[in-house]
Amino acid sequence: MYTPQGKIDKSDTLEQHAPLVRRLALQLIAKLPANVELDDMIQAGMLGLLDAANRYQDNLGAKFETYASQRIRGAMLDELRANDWLSRGLRQSSRSVDAAVQALEQTLARAPTEREIAESMKLTLEAYQQLLSEIHGSQLLYYEDFDGGNNDNSFLDQQSGGETRYAQNGPLERMLESGMRDTLVEAIEAMPERERLLLSLYYEQELNLREIGAVMEVSQSRVCQMHSQAISRLRTRLRETAWSEAA
Repeated sequence: MYTPQGKIDKSDTLEQHAPLVRRLALQLIAKLPANVELDDMIQAGMLGLLDAANRYQDNLGAKFETYASQRIRGAMLDELRANDWLSRGLRQSSRSVDAAVQALEQTLARAPTEREIAESMKLTLEAYQQLLSEIHGSQLLYYEDFDGGNNDNSFLDQQSGGETRYAQNGPLERMLESGMRDTLVEAIEAMPERERLLLSLYYEQELNLREIGAVMEVSQSRVCQMHSQAISRLRTRLRETAWSEAA
């Protein structure tokens, strides 16, 4: 893996870790709309792997695989953001759902039902559920929602940590210290029971949509709808917290 000069052999590294790139791409694309191509994610991930090989320093306390995984994921997410994989129209629709959820939560002091959200948006329940299917795969956080504007560091830039991200006070530690974890836990606990179960199956047990549908005895398309609704609830709560902290 290393050259006689003590540096990482890039060609050997790319070949050895190509399966890691593919695995990470498959994990990511499972959560994205069907129009996102696996090959595009793999290509972006390979560039991230090459960047990791160029930047890695073994005296920072992180294994290369750990460091490379973060760079690979970051490169894939950059590719998604650069190509705006969720269309402007669908993103606006996603924000409309968020706004309806937020308004109803403030009015009802509880998590609104799908029918209540649909009525608030002047949609039939069937049309609202179709909208949820279309926005499946939308991001938990939108980068621009946390943009500081002008020359200020944005919220996400502050969390990224640059070259020190693997130091003692990395992004995870800062997130935990900031209270975002507690906010996320509270938001999940306030969700309807079936949405909590779906998130547990999806993110903790890492089941795919078909497997979740079998467990919950619903169709795969219904799982997509419920997932979109759950993400909208979480995004609304996290955005409110970020804005209140920035005030």
